[in-house]
Amino acid sequence: MKVKDPSGQTWRITRRWVPWRRRFRDGLDAVPSGSFSLAGDDPVSLVLSLLAVLLLLPFLLVVAVAWLELLVLLLVLPFAVAWRVARGRHWHVEARRGFTPWWEVDAGSWSASRDRIAAVADAVRRGDTPERTIDAPPLEHP
Repeated sequence: MKVKDPSGQTWRITRRWVPWRRRFRDGLDAVPSGSFSLAGDDPVSLVLSLLAVLLLLPFLLVVAVAWLELLVLLLVLPFAVAWRVARGRHWHVEARRGFTPWWEVDAGSWSASRDRIAAVADAVRRGDTPERTIDAPPLEHP
């Protein structure tokens, strides 16, 4: 469920469907934007083109790893949900500020987690945002 607090910040209150939280963050923001027009007929352009490819290689590797993680998530998700439902596992409710994981709690059964999602969403709408319980991501240096 997506709600906004009184200051206009978007919060997402949802069940966590798998027992883990995705670790990949902001990978596509790291890929440089713009176009490279270094390809020419002279040797200097060839060297610059090869250098550009070598510099882009780590970013392309990060994107490939992110896609692989997403593929594994999509393959495991049906089995994880079926296992959770069949074994009566507890559901976790999480609140994300934007897309940043902020708060989570073990909510119990499916219906209890539904009620907890509604209660947390109402609290966020009123401005009573949950305390942060998930470690903050590392600060980026300018």
